[in-house]
Amino acid sequence: MKKADIGLIGLAVMGENLVMNMESKGFTVAVYNRTVSKVDNFVNGRAAGKNIIGCHSLQELVDNLAKPRKVFMMVKAGSAVDSMIDQLLPLLEDGDIIVDGGNSHFPDTIRRTEYVESQGKLYVGTGVSGGEEGALKGPSMMPGGSPAAWPYVKPIFQAICAKVEDGSPCCDWVGENGAGHFVKMVHNGIEYGDMQMICETYQLMKDGLGMTNEEMHEVFTAWNKTELDSYLIEITRDILGYKDEDGNATVDLILDTAGQKGTGKWTGIAALDEGVPLTLIGEAVFARCLSAIKEERVEASKVYPHEKVVFEGDKEAFIESLRKALYASKIISYAQGYQLMRVAAGHYGWNLNYGGIALRWRGGCIIRSVFLGKIKEAFDKNPGLQNLLLDDYFSSVIKTLVPAWREVVAYAAKAGIPMPALSSALNYFDGYTSGRLPANLLQAQRDYFGAHTYERVDRPRGEFYHTNWTGHGGNTAASTYNA
Repeated sequence: MKKADIGLIGLAVMGENLVMNMESKGFTVAVYNRTVSKVDNFVNGRAAGKNIIGCHSLQELVDNLAKPRKVFMMVKAGSAVDSMIDQLLPLLEDGDIIVDGGNSHFPDTIRRTEYVESQGKLYVGTGVSGGEEGALKGPSMMPGGSPAAWPYVKPIFQAICAKVEDGSPCCDWVGENGAGHFVKMVHNGIEYGDMQMICETYQLMKDGLGMTNEEMHEVFTAWNKTELDSYLIEITRDILGYKDEDGNATVDLILDTAGQKGTGKWTGIAALDEGVPLTLIGEAVFARCLSAIKEERVEASKVYPHEKVVFEGDKEAFIESLRKALYASKIISYAQGYQLMRVAAGHYGWNLNYGGIALRWRGGCIIRSVFLGKIKEAFDKNPGLQNLLLDDYFSSVIKTLVPAWREVVAYAAKAGIPMPALSSALNYFDGYTSGRLPANLLQAQRDYFGAHTYERVDRPRGEFYHTNWTGHGGNTAASTYNA
């Protein structure tokens, strides 16, 4: 009997769809699920007649795999992954490969790679983006881990992933240990930001311009033919045009409390750890937290009722300004995300291909958009680019968008309509492009109350000074350090 090219553990929707995808590309797949009845239901149902081998134990799964064995885990992130690794290791031989395709936290993948390699096996932690449809028809994949494993999993991964116009696969090696899951985490953080910014433009249209769902549906249809052409704009268009069987707009019936699985929060924590100002994504995460305290918000709205806004300007012109503000903020979000990847790569010793990452995100994934092609061009032209805002193309574009951006944020502030992501993006832009910020006063404050010292504009960098501000504080200074 022919051995399977790869084994997959975890037959939830994503796992099943990945198996069907692999089989459709000519690979034989062995499958196992802890609840064994799922295996039988799958093999006798959706997978009937296909090159898919149902297994009732991990041992049976391993026995059915061609060497070096490749075992793809699609199990819940966290302790379940560690448990599965511990169960698999005694059954595998040196050189066999374990793949984690879940949304694992990158420090866990760093730890697991080291552990699995210490046992003579190879480990791959791969981000998989695109949801259920992507898993079936072609996801974006971001693999990292043991470099020696890549040649063995590459043919399968690149066969099943999404392709861009020229046929390039939206999957390539990201880097050592946790690099793949780190890049997937940043992808998800950018996704949080994109979704929040779109929601803010929706609320401004609805509450600030008094637009109907049908009017907004038409606007997002038009926007999807511009630089904003993307999956998230596309699905927003569809959502705003959707009505249930009773003719009600479904979006209006959905409770305004957002859920989250943690990857946006992880991105914010990583940015704080690395000292990177990831302000937009941070606001997007906090906006979800704020939405979750629905009852408190309802009470507060009674104490502080909002006045009804009546827009008196040129609505068509303002909608175009709104589009420009969204585009400018989107550039900021990606600039911040790429800054975080660059700093983390230096910290963890990863050799990330930033243009390649943009290519991986061009198709299959949730944040796929035409705009990513421009990011790839920027990093292809200058691999050492510190910030997208310093690229010639993006700097020329941003300059044309700033007036509209300021107009939108100012109007939202006057109208009392929250725009945490778009306004924080503008604040970041103004801060990043300021040659001088008020941190001189902040350092003086720190030195005043804690003798934390400061550098001087008229002395070389790296020399630290302390002032006895009160005349009785003494001249002893605290040691300088960055937390």
